[in-house]
Amino acid sequence: MEGMKATSTPASGSEQGEQAVRFYDGSNYSGEESVGYWIKQAYLALQRNLDNEMQGCDLTGMQWGPLWLISRGKADTVAACAREAGIDAGAMTRMLDRLEAKGLLERSRSTQDRRVVHVSLTQRGQEIADRIPYCLAEVMNQHLRGFHRDELDTLLGLLRRFVSNGGACGDATAPSDEPQS
Repeated sequence: MEGMKATSTPASGSEQGEQAVRFYDGSNYSGEESVGYWIKQAYLALQRNLDNEMQGCDLTGMQWGPLWLISRGKADTVAACAREAGIDAGAMTRMLDRLEAKGLLERSRSTQDRRVVHVSLTQRGQEIADRIPYCLAEVMNQHLRGFHRDELDTLLGLLRRFVSNGGACGDATAPSDEPQS
């Protein structure tokens, strides 16, 4: 593959005793052969299919995330929803405005700190949140069609290692109950 001649470099840091393999060379880098390119394409395909699947819940592919976080007890404030979803508070506020207009959640100011806005699901919001895992499972199964269990286990292991190697926050090997597309 163009731009992907594997070369070894001396070990450093945590790689003591191992040779670090460099798969890419900037002089002939090809985006179409990039792991990053294919991860982005996978993410975009998941988002498109989540958008389609979540229409049955009257949600967009992005609106299910806050409902899922709130229903799982991972967030109970606007700020926590934004932090957990990895978006800015202004964007989260606008998304919560839409969810509130649909009657799926309620907001209330904290009695201890007026700057804090708590969020909770309405009964209808909880009913919709209860459907989300089924929608997620449908989309995941669609994307994993034709995979064997050992291939899925390998894919998950490789992605966890990829994230861990990139220095992502948290423990990349620990399972998470946070929204994942």
